[in-house]
Amino acid sequence: MKVLVHDRLEAVGASAWDALVAATRLRSPFLSWAWQREWARVFAEGRRLAIHCVHDGSDGLVALLPLYESAPGTLQLLGGAEVSDYLDLIAVPGREEEAWMALLQSRSGERVEWELHAVPAASPTATSLAQLAAACGLVASVTVEERCPVLALPSSWEAYLASLSGKHRHELMRKTRRLERDAPDARVSSARAPGEIEARIGEFLDLHRRSRTGKARFMDEPMERFFRRVLIAFAEREACRLWFLDTPAGPIAAFVTIEWDGTVGLYNSGFDPERAALSPGVVLLARLVRDAIARGRRTFDFLRGEERYKYEFEPVAEAVCAVRIR
Repeated sequence: MKVLVHDRLEAVGASAWDALVAATRLRSPFLSWAWQREWARVFAEGRRLAIHCVHDGSDGLVALLPLYESAPGTLQLLGGAEVSDYLDLIAVPGREEEAWMALLQSRSGERVEWELHAVPAASPTATSLAQLAAACGLVASVTVEERCPVLALPSSWEAYLASLSGKHRHELMRKTRRLERDAPDARVSSARAPGEIEARIGEFLDLHRRSRTGKARFMDEPMERFFRRVLIAFAEREACRLWFLDTPAGPIAAFVTIEWDGTVGLYNSGFDPERAALSPGVVLLARLVRDAIARGRRTFDFLRGEERYKYEFEPVAEAVCAVRIR
């Protein structure tokens, strides 16, 4: 096993990068070439990149660890904990520990800290790295940093409703009926094609910023630039949608969803605070879950963040971890 370190993503290339992501256990869209490239273009501009490539004896690509220098002496995973929900070593299944040993041995003499965020708790990175690091004279710590509520989808909407507790089923139906009564002209729509998303992304950004103060601070100019670029790139691959609950006066709720590997991921949201009494977000979210079931998706992933409204749909929380190696 040998480790080569490059200072740009293009040294690997989109084809080889995405082929490796497609072969991994995780297959996270946040590890894809499009996501990593657009994130680096906006948030790592002018910073040193360290794209670690692990090759086997036949020179085949076994693993990628894409890092950037976030501060002197500290390298973090590309993608950023702020916007990427699942990150990890990108590796051939079954060879993660072998790849990690090669990476750890290659850096054993360096006085530098690696910080990995949003690593799924079931990943070999979270379960095995402490022991592997110790064997190389390094220290690795693993802590749970957040949880992702994940819902396994049944074969029908009726089966899903029947699986809910009486309280949550009653609340969901009550909120749906109230919106139908008080906003009878409300309609659900979605944008999928790049041109459609480009035409309506401004409406999503407006609702997102108006939702609450923290979201307005989050969606600054660089973040908006990233959203616009990455959603168009994903739309070109039929991997994302913008959803709206439209009324004659304009949309009152919106979601961004990302799709991968039989999963619909609820990436981001916005709603009109003046219409909050109608629970437009919950009603629209119910339509998204119903649509995912109708299209035969296996999982609805609410992604990072344990907001109360997500648990009204009775998902199971799965941990993601922060891993530090020094």
